[in-house]
Amino acid sequence: MSDFLSRMDGYVAAAEAFLGRQFDLGEPVPQKTVLEAMRYSLLAGGKRLRPVLTMEFCRAAGGDWHDAVPFGCALEMIHTYSLIHDDLPCMDNDDFRRGKPTNHKVFGEAMAVLAGDGLLTAAFETAAKAPVPAAVAVKNIQILSGCAGAHGMVGGQVLDLEGEDRQLDGQYIHLLQSLKTGALLRAACCMGVATAGGDDALMGAAARYAESLGLAFQIRDDMLDVMGDAEKLGKATGMDAHKSTFVRLYGMDACGKLVREETDKAIAALEIFPDRAFLAELANRLVDRDH
Repeated sequence: MSDFLSRMDGYVAAAEAFLGRQFDLGEPVPQKTVLEAMRYSLLAGGKRLRPVLTMEFCRAAGGDWHDAVPFGCALEMIHTYSLIHDDLPCMDNDDFRRGKPTNHKVFGEAMAVLAGDGLLTAAFETAAKAPVPAAVAVKNIQILSGCAGAHGMVGGQVLDLEGEDRQLDGQYIHLLQSLKTGALLRAACCMGVATAGGDDALMGAAARYAESLGLAFQIRDDMLDVMGDAEKLGKATGMDAHKSTFVRLYGMDACGKLVREETDKAIAALEIFPDRAFLAELANRLVDRDH
């Protein structure tokens, strides 16, 4: 097994183990249904890309990556809550996520809303309880809240909803995706640096990497919505037909080139990190992903 795959497996295993210990159902409680709904989506699989980035940026910035696990998993809780809400009939109205029925299809719409609310709240509890110096926890909570809120992911969701069935220009779509997709990736990378005690130069480089990686990731997502395999994706394709996407704006060929260009920008941003091989390979592997 390559060094990349070995490290990736270690990070994913650490995230899965941490997440698997959350919202334990061993003790019966009256509100157990919402805990079951939270665990259903949180443990439904996925690439765990955001926790991986948090752990690796912590290591690359000179820290102990184990310290970053709670923060990466807190971010995964926020990412999962956003997916639960995004799948609701009032949003994208999806029936499947990661090859399984979406949360509201199993638990009902009201419980799905509450499961998302529960995960969002639990994310900050998790970050606050991390066994690190208080200043580190506060810094990471600041990053997390800024990237997840109205000036980050939630703001991107608003632009996405308000842009439906409209012809949008490139500036609008780039802003939408920098908030909706890019903001949580930026949180992942910057929290890793913050956990390691990295300086402003490292933080800036991590943010630039996240910005370009997020753009490449979203463009590839738009391409997969057109030409992807629903079975591999674990969700329906063609769901963005009523939206202005990068594919509708630029076309498939140009999007393929843009994914490569933004990936190269992400890799170039890593120059300040002495050991950047893992992050560079991760970016390259996302270029041609099929799910």
